[in-house]
Amino acid sequence: DRTCHTDRMDVLYFLKERTELIRHFYGSASTPMVETKRLIEAGEAPFHDPPFDDSGEPAYLSEWLRADVELELVGRAAVSMLSEALKQFFVNWERRTLPGDRPCQRAKPKEFAGGFVAGYASCFGEAFGLDWTACPARLDVVEQVVLARNLSQHSDLVLDQVEHDSRTRSKYDRPFFMRPDELTFDDGNPNSFMSPSLHINRDLLFKAIEQVEVLCTWVQEGIEGSWHKQRALS
Repeated sequence: DRTCHTDRMDVLYFLKERTELIRHFYGSASTPMVETKRLIEAGEAPFHDPPFDDSGEPAYLSEWLRADVELELVGRAAVSMLSEALKQFFVNWERRTLPGDRPCQRAKPKEFAGGFVAGYASCFGEAFGLDWTACPARLDVVEQVVLARNLSQHSDLVLDQVEHDSRTRSKYDRPFFMRPDELTFDDGNPNSFMSPSLHINRDLLFKAIEQVEVLCTWVQEGIEGSWHKQRALS
């Protein structure tokens, strides 16, 4: 046994330290944009006296749209941090418990081709006897955290909106990170030109963080249970 029990306990602790940081980051960074949109919609100062405009567009539309884009960027940054925190949780457990360099990737190349969540689920399932059918976390949400992170890294210079790609839509007809009023008119056809946009607001982000924490708590408890069984038999 290469590690001690206290080392293993630290992995979940630091994961939760990071997820709490992500919550705080989103709350702090999003506040100015949320307030700007609220002030515009309420017609409060400094948006209470719009200049004359005969275009027919709502007053302060450009300011509202800019705040909306900035809010989306904060969400994308937060979900990217969440995806990386989840990956590092698995990586740290892998380093502490399994011999060699990147043993899971070497043992499960096909599974990792579908994403690191699927790869580590398969590897840890075998290594520690984890029954993933008993996992209390919503794995579909956790997987979409990683997909959302990948999408957010490939945004267009001209278009602020990021759409869900065919890979996401082939697996999830209604992606988790989308606007509640945005419907898929394509009946789940991933090849259709219609596609919902990537949308990460506070409610969706915090629900995803919760599912990541549920998953990591369950994984760590399973690994520690396996470790205790091995020690009892030795």
